[in-house]
Amino acid sequence: MNHETEKEMKMEAVVFDMDGVIFDSENLYLQCWQVVAEKYGISGIEEACYECLGINSALVRELMLKRFGEEFPYDVYSKEVSALFHERAAGGKLVQKPGVKELLSYLKESGMKTAVASSTRKAVVIKELEEGGLLSYFDKIIGGDMVSKSKPEPDIFLKACESLETDPGKAFAIEDSHNGIRAAYRAGMKPIMVPDLAEPIEEIVKISHMILPSLLDVKVYFEKINDNR
Repeated sequence: MNHETEKEMKMEAVVFDMDGVIFDSENLYLQCWQVVAEKYGISGIEEACYECLGINSALVRELMLKRFGEEFPYDVYSKEVSALFHERAAGGKLVQKPGVKELLSYLKESGMKTAVASSTRKAVVIKELEEGGLLSYFDKIIGGDMVSKSKPEPDIFLKACESLETDPGKAFAIEDSHNGIRAAYRAGMKPIMVPDLAEPIEEIVKISHMILPSLLDVKVYFEKINDNR
């Protein structure tokens, strides 16, 4: 854990992951994969999905083929999963994580810079945020298709900080996945983990600035920092 005192911290920006942080979409993806896995008799899909948390689609494909073999018809199954996901999530039906609007409203009122750094493609990120009524809360949107290296590499967070014209050391990253926390840490940011499907392991506890149970708790923490400035 980072033991820097609140008085010493100068918060300029907050960068959010999207899936599993803003929306309860990781659970929905897992459910869709379970439906497809049951249909085709695929075993071990839950473990595979957990391994793929926080990474982009190209790396997901690579890991799935590594796990299930090169003959695994990933593209066919992935299209079915995607269709099922959009059927259940389109038009603003995607469930938002508790406290997200309260936190975003607080950050906007406080004058903090905000961005999304998601492994999902930018067009999809914008569409889902727009449908959820959240797009206007963010200054910048960085999608996984805008960087060459996926999380856990730091590229997407570095690009987000660059777009916000903020030093990574003065920015928080809010993440739910191990790969996301690793990426934020490697970028030199202050990673805050709000666990979703993946519980923090020892490595993640060590490199996280803080681990909090919900976005409402993140809001309380930021309020405390600002009160002590």
